[in-house]
Amino acid sequence: MNPVNTLSQDAQASLPTEELPLGSVPVRVLCDFGARTGDLDLRFTPSPSGVDGIEGHAAVTARRGARYQREVSLSAMRHGLRIQGRADGWDPDARRLEEIKTHRGDPALIRPNRQALHWAQARVYGWMLCEQLQLDGLHIALVYYDIDSGRETVHEAWHTRDELTEAVDALCRRYADWARRERAHRLARDQALHQLAFAHPAFRPGQRSLAAAVYRAHTSGQVLLAEAPTGIGKTAATLFAALKAMPRHGTDRLFYLTARTTGRALALGALQGMGAARGLPLRVVERLSRDKACEHPDKACHGDSCPLARGFYDRLPAARQAAGDAAWLDHPSLQKIGLTHDICPYYLAQEMMRWCDVAIGDYHHVFDPSASWLTAAEQDERRVALLVDEAHHLIGRAREMHSATLDPADFQALRQSAPPGLHKTLDRMHRHWNALAHQLNGTYTVLNDLPADFLAGLRQTSTAIADHLAQQPGDAADAALMGWFFEALRWLRLADSFGDHSVVDLQPCARPLPRTRTAQPVIGIRNLVPAPLLSPLWTRLDGATLFSATLSPMDHMAQLLGLPSADQPRGHRQLQVPSPFDPSHLAVRVSMDISTRWANRQASLDPMADLMARQYRQQPGNYLAFFSSFDYLSQTLDRLRQRHPDIPVWTQTRGMDEGARQAFIDRFVDDGQGIGFAVLGGAFGEGIDLPGHRLIGAFIATLGLPQVDPFNELLRQRLQARFGHGWEHTYLYPGLQKVIQAAGRVIRTEEDRGTVWLMDDRYARSPVRELLPAHWQVQWAHARAD
Repeated sequence: MNPVNTLSQDAQASLPTEELPLGSVPVRVLCDFGARTGDLDLRFTPSPSGVDGIEGHAAVTARRGARYQREVSLSAMRHGLRIQGRADGWDPDARRLEEIKTHRGDPALIRPNRQALHWAQARVYGWMLCEQLQLDGLHIALVYYDIDSGRETVHEAWHTRDELTEAVDALCRRYADWARRERAHRLARDQALHQLAFAHPAFRPGQRSLAAAVYRAHTSGQVLLAEAPTGIGKTAATLFAALKAMPRHGTDRLFYLTARTTGRALALGALQGMGAARGLPLRVVERLSRDKACEHPDKACHGDSCPLARGFYDRLPAARQAAGDAAWLDHPSLQKIGLTHDICPYYLAQEMMRWCDVAIGDYHHVFDPSASWLTAAEQDERRVALLVDEAHHLIGRAREMHSATLDPADFQALRQSAPPGLHKTLDRMHRHWNALAHQLNGTYTVLNDLPADFLAGLRQTSTAIADHLAQQPGDAADAALMGWFFEALRWLRLADSFGDHSVVDLQPCARPLPRTRTAQPVIGIRNLVPAPLLSPLWTRLDGATLFSATLSPMDHMAQLLGLPSADQPRGHRQLQVPSPFDPSHLAVRVSMDISTRWANRQASLDPMADLMARQYRQQPGNYLAFFSSFDYLSQTLDRLRQRHPDIPVWTQTRGMDEGARQAFIDRFVDDGQGIGFAVLGGAFGEGIDLPGHRLIGAFIATLGLPQVDPFNELLRQRLQARFGHGWEHTYLYPGLQKVIQAAGRVIRTEEDRGTVWLMDDRYARSPVRELLPAHWQVQWAHARAD
């Protein structure tokens, strides 16, 4: 629904409330809101891709006569709503309107609740056509087109204009009541955001300039890359400014994306501080992953299995109204509302995404190739702004989201359990995989291009599996088959967008391979440069801010993320906020006589243990010690225990759950003493807040450089060819970002004081020294006492 009204305020005031214009609503939104009934049913049915759907529509309409009209734009007013959309096809000679839906498999398996939704859409289009052409009735045809066989299944009925009017009236009455509430909410929201005051008595130093830059970017639809020191309150400043910009720029929704759970909690806390949970008319939705939000993980998502899916759409209107009234929809609130109304809280949250003002979740909701948040907002004709917290993570995460591998061990296990009807297809795929083995040269091989025979075989295999699954009712499909099928589809989707931004590579399989004597390799599509894949996204947003304490050098970030060029009208802008903290409060010392290079690791253990012990005894308190790997951490920890057994220590371990991580953090109390050992770039290197005496220092071993391996060397070569400075892009910049983040744990407020030891002689080198924060007053020292 577009909240912008076309009548003046005086004209609106003269109309009865029920006749006030409520804005526009797409047909799909209207029907999704009011026509869905029955169970939530997410049993798998192979569905065409977006491209398949377009091609399917084209195939159907190409069969029609010369006077047949395609993509007919329609619009009409009813109950204060302007309903609009495009009908798939209109045959004026047959007086028949067609709603075309592509599918795969037996059309009898299309579930009744889906068909009911499709009929509702067709009837709304039919009503609008009757209104536009002043028809007394028409034929409405629901055309199901099987993209594999090319067969059409047609359901047709004659409807009078009065019948269609009655059907549309029922939908509009349901939606119009909600739309009135939404209009009132939007007016109250915008008024409150205009008047919104900062949550604290005053801005911290640096916060005001950050907030002002965010506001300018979001009111002009630009992208801002903002680096600001740890501890100044970036979350509060960026949220405040982005919210203030929403009514000014007509923004409907703000997405706040984080890389970690701690970031999501900080955002929720900042919004609560602004009053979002106690009176501010701002609808906030927190999104968790389905595995974390599911109430019945042992059950399937359909009414025959899960009680919270049974009758979901029948109970959704009441739950939606309760959620709309509650406004503050973090996970506990959604859980309470969902269970009160006996519906799934996870899918209630998904529904409320359509009606929220702020949504908080992970990066993948927007940046993954299969992401839904932005696409769904655009389908609903919503304008979206974006905040990306800890944005230094985005390059790595984007690479991961645009990469995929296929492991032959999974495929061979599938061959053992596959239904008989798929044996021939899988055997052909097996031979294609054998052929790849001859291209594997050693332990890592990069191919010049996608292997054509393997790719064609994978497409054929996926099509055969899709055909098989299309004939399976409900839960009859095998879980292993489904899992491999989805992996194959993801690989194929990335193959469709393959270019010089990515590589295809082969590696030996680390697991046993049953049913084959050939050493079939793992085949991967790995993204190196996410810029070409992300650049179209920035133009779809009504303003975006990417912020972190470590974005330098900023041109490196902008290049790899594909941000619009600064010389474009809506190009990106850069901001570096100076540190507001007194430089003398942080003592940064570089140990000149420690080398943590691989060849010198064993020799570094004694001097590092002695350095940490000496600093601890000079100034007892809580410290964090960071290492590049668990192995290096373990070796240094053992050496410290041997040489200085009186010093309390605790350590991060592999695979810590949330409880264990919290227990680690809880050791840092105001009057505590000891050293916590952690991995650089891990859960404790950023996103944790230990102000005051909870943390008074940090020891950081190595430069945090990524491991030198065949893939990173390939990445270095490609980045060198594309941007220059390949070694810096691949190793130095990412490593020092982790170092600076870890050091940022020490000074969190203007009153904090602390010490950071950089334990590697390479910090004294000019290329490294120049990348350290300008406000660091670095002192050169020796690990051993004089």
